[in-house]
This record gives sequence, structure tokens and C-alpha cells, in this order.
Amino acid sequence: MAMFDEMRLGDRARQPYEAYENWFHSQDPARLNEKSQDAEKVFRRTGITFAVYGEAEAAERLIPFDIVPRILSGKEWRRLVQGIEQRVQALNAFLYDIYHRQEILRAGRIPKEIIACNEAFLPEMIGVRPPGGVYTHIIGVDIVRTAEDEFYVLEDNARTPSGVSYMLENRETMMQLFPELFQKVKVLPVENYPQLLRDSLAAVRPANCDGSPSIAVLTPGSFNSAYFEHAFLADQMGAELVEGQDLRVVDGRVAMRTTQGYKSIDVLYRRVDDDFLDPLTFNPDSILGVPGIMDVYRAGNIAIANAPGTGIADDKAIYSYMPEIVEFYTGRKAILRNVPTWRCSEPASLSHVLDNLHELVVKEVHGSGGYGMLVGPAASAKEREAFAAKLRARPANYIAQPTLSLSTCPVLTEKGLAPRHVDLRPFVLVSDRIRTVPGGLTRVALKEGSLVVNSSQGGGTKDTWVLDD
Repeated sequence: MAMFDEMRLGDRARQPYEAYENWFHSQDPARLNEKSQDAEKVFRRTGITFAVYGEAEAAERLIPFDIVPRILSGKEWRRLVQGIEQRVQALNAFLYDIYHRQEILRAGRIPKEIIACNEAFLPEMIGVRPPGGVYTHIIGVDIVRTAEDEFYVLEDNARTPSGVSYMLENRETMMQLFPELFQKVKVLPVENYPQLLRDSLAAVRPANCDGSPSIAVLTPGSFNSAYFEHAFLADQMGAELVEGQDLRVVDGRVAMRTTQGYKSIDVLYRRVDDDFLDPLTFNPDSILGVPGIMDVYRAGNIAIANAPGTGIADDKAIYSYMPEIVEFYTGRKAILRNVPTWRCSEPASLSHVLDNLHELVVKEVHGSGGYGMLVGPAASAKEREAFAAKLRARPANYIAQPTLSLSTCPVLTEKGLAPRHVDLRPFVLVSDRIRTVPGGLTRVALKEGSLVVNSSQGGGTKDTWVLDD
């Protein structure tokens, strides 16, 4: 299967990589390997780790960082932004609709049962209008590339997308290691993301908030896999980092404990899942959330980003209908295409998937992080047989997709440059307007031949450059 190499076209560098390749060939390989080791030291010193659940050893790990950047031309990026912004507009319109008039269901564009029977759909949000009318304020759209002009959306992360801290630290590390390179190659900045995030959150403050809003980041705590990111973003935004135990409802407002007593919060960037957000409304055993916060939210006295109930837009069965969703709410065909998807809940699709497991990638509709999936071509006959039994038992729990020929970008190895598969997660902020940071998080499958880029499955990251052209 031919792979599209993003750096090289035959015996020459592709245009976005020309200046970088000239610089690279002028470098001493020993120096580059030293710089790669220096990058690991920077990450270790900064404490940039993620937790691996269910493993006794090395529960806290560094995400491997590769010093060869992934480079996109300004033209490529502008085309992506058009498609991304169209998609996030449609996602917010879809979320508003399904919690209000449900016009898309009345029109028969998607089946009613895919909403009504979906565990991510929250009946408690029916009729609730979030401040500013925005449901999903921070979105990470996962994009893969298969050819020069072929980009596909792999999934939408509309609930609590993670990884933006790695995007920022990757850039800072590269600028620290190779300042001279940024003089040769004009790269658009990403370091203003925390200020953009604060501005975007401030723009959806409740209507009764006068002046500068009080913003806080709600974290489940230091044992969460993304705790570094929660603390990092709170610090960079100048916001408070709080846990559920720091908050309570006081006089119809959510307030945080301070040395001067309780102080009201206007905007809460929550990194706690819906089920744990309010024990009075959802899971009564939760100690991570705030009792009564949903009553305050329904009354319009706090903005929660992302809104409760946005998880349904992460659902991979909903994803399969995104072309219809985009066209329904924007009146135009989707600029960015979906990966072809079989819904295993449909008997004909299930039959096709079972007959072709050796060629397909099968995913849980609510799955993430590379868990609970089958990569057919890389699986043994025994593994495929076991997975087929799961499919027959709970077909509605799965979707299947073809094994794409993902593009590659080079990584630095002891023997020099070597191609590895990548994806891209641009980060989009939605409030009074849409703000898309130029670049995003490039994840790379460091194992040769692997298509799984998730850090929990052995993947790493790269700095993503969008050229100022």
C-alpha cells in the first residue's frame, strides 16, 4: 500500500519542507541526537507526563517527543480551517437542535433511536440554553491525510479534548533547542492559545456578569491522566485550578473557597465527565463534582465549558452521520470528508464487517484512547475471532472503517530519518466567534508500521508548523 510522504515527493523535498530540509542536511547528526536527548530532559524537568491506568509499572510516563516538525503550507492550512470551522458550526447547531426542537429528527435525516437510546444524550439538558448559545466551546478535530489533497476527519472530540498543553510545550521546546531554525522558517505562532482560550471563555459569561468574569478550571485531581494539562492551562490563563471539594453553591451561584471566604465563579472550564459533575443530578456517588451545579446552570448563573451533554457529538455512530448533519445545518456539502464508516447496528453492515474483519478497523462508539478497538490487518486470526463474538453480542456498540493509508512524516532515529504515520488534532475555540490555532497536536505512531498514534498505545508527538505564506 503506497504511503503519502509529507516531506518528500520522489527525490526532492515537498515545498513546505524545502527550507527545513536544507537546514537539516547542514546539521551534524550527533548534534541532532544530543538535541533529541535534551528535549526529553526538558519534558522530564517540566513534569510533562500522562497517567496510564491499570498498569502497576510506570503509571506516570513521558510522552515521547520527536524533534522533526510536521510542516503544513499556509495554503493547506487555510483549506483545513474552512472545513474545520464549517464542521464546528454544524456541531453546535446540532447540539442546540437535539436539546430543543429536534428538527433533524423530524426531517428524518438521522434516526430517532440514535439519540433516544444514546447514553451520552442527557435528558436533563432538554430545553436548556447555555450562555451565548454555545455548547462545545473547545473542540479537537482529529484529521488524517492520505494524499496531497486528501484530508479526512477521523473523529470529533467535542466533550473534553486534551493535548493542547503538549502542542504548546512542543513549540516552546523546539524554539529553545533550535532558535536559529525559526529565523530561517517563518512559522505562525501558537503560544497565544491560553489568552485566546481566556478571551473565548470570557465571551460566553452569563448575562448577569458585569465586568471581567471569574474563570476557573475544574479538575478531577492530581491522579487524572491529564492533570498536568489542567494545571498548565489554569496557570497560563491566570485562572483558578479547583477541585469539586473547593466549590459549593452559595445564594444561587457556584462559589470557590478562598482565604477571604467564598467567591462566585462565572465560567467553569470543566475537565470532569458529565456523570461526575453533579451528584444531585447524575451519579450520586461522585465526589468529583459540585452538588447543585446543574440547578445554577439551568438558571443561567454559570457558563460550563464544554456544556453537559456535548458527549453525544463524540459518539462514533453520530460521527457516521456528520455529512448529513453538516449539510442540514449549513446548507452546503461538507468541505472535509468523513472516513467511510459501517454502522454495525445495521444488519447488512454487520455482515460486511464480519466478512472483512481482516481488512477493517473496528471501534467502540464511545471508545477513545485507542482502547477497545481492533486493527484487523495487524490482528491474529484468534483475536479477530474473539472480536467477532463481541460484534455479534453488541453490534450497536461498534462501527468499522477501512484501514486507511495514512500519510507519514519522518522521525529522527539512530540511523537517521524514518517515516512514521501521523494524525493531527487542531484545537478550535467557539464563543462570540470561532478561533482556530494555526497548527495543533501532531501525534505520531513511533512503532514502525503502526497506525495507532495514541500516547497510551506507544505513540509520540511532534511540533506542528503552519508556514506564514
